[in-house]
Amino acid sequence: MESVWTMVDIFVIFLLIAVLGFVLIILVEAYRRRNNHGHVGTPAIFEDPNSLKQVPCPHIVDPASKYISLIIPAFNEEHRLPGALKETMNYLQQRVLKDPSFSYEVVIVDDGSVDGTKRVGFDFVRKYTVDVVRVILLGKNQGKGEAIRKGMLHSRGELLLMLDADGATKVTDLEKLENQVQSVAKKEFHCGDSTNNDSSFRIADVPIAAFGSRAHLEEKALATRKWYRNFLMKGFHLVVLLAAGPGIRDTQCGFKMFTRAAARKLFTNVRLKRWCFDVELVFLCKQFRIPISEISVNWTEIPGSKVNLLSIPNMLWEMVLMSVGYRTGMWRIST
Repeated sequence: MESVWTMVDIFVIFLLIAVLGFVLIILVEAYRRRNNHGHVGTPAIFEDPNSLKQVPCPHIVDPASKYISLIIPAFNEEHRLPGALKETMNYLQQRVLKDPSFSYEVVIVDDGSVDGTKRVGFDFVRKYTVDVVRVILLGKNQGKGEAIRKGMLHSRGELLLMLDADGATKVTDLEKLENQVQSVAKKEFHCGDSTNNDSSFRIADVPIAAFGSRAHLEEKALATRKWYRNFLMKGFHLVVLLAAGPGIRDTQCGFKMFTRAAARKLFTNVRLKRWCFDVELVFLCKQFRIPISEISVNWTEIPGSKVNLLSIPNMLWEMVLMSVGYRTGMWRIST
């Protein structure tokens, strides 16, 4: 009997050591990422492929010089990117024909691709000029979150929209988000000071966020997916609820719009670079009290998705790091 208890004691000791070791790893990794919101690597440079000259790089703290910026992160998107860009450019040009005052830019962030993504991007720069289409080269793969952050920090728009390179969400749906942002911004502007008049209103100056959502498609997805994928999805939603709080049903849709003021606050603070930066954006919006609207968008599953079952553990790991980082004060929010 004594030897049995000895084995149990040994097991308990090893279990405690394992738990303490895991906690220590979490604390070390969270601490290591405390400065992830700072500039890392080489600064962003825009190159004009026609003249081979470098173009001055704007920053999110600069005044807006375009109405809207579309930021497209791309990692090995040689085949899917051309179709999405063509549809996007056609739509934006139609907007200009309807309203000559409408100004825009498309910022493609090549996240260390090893295929022809860079070539595709520069083909569009040559066609539309570097003032309209710009390419940021990250050099090495850093993650979708970092690619979007870089694009946001070096865009010129009053409104900034992130959208995926596969064209899964129709670019025309940006008007849904745009109209909602305009509506909420005007309410916030007048609520802040009743003496404000419309002549001084600039949408870029009011912190607002609008998230595209596929939540309305969830019922159909539940009926067609395998049971284990539904189980994982529900579990992920629960973890997101614990990490970022309630309010947003679909945090992972890659179609999100921010005013310049909101982007300035959020993307100078976001630290997660890969799977769960969207969840961190929700958390930061709540910390800054930035209103978030969730808008249903049209979405089509495009073959070639880089998200798989192995992404789930990475997502959970990043959410743990985020929770520990902010709740221990290691990740400080800069205002």
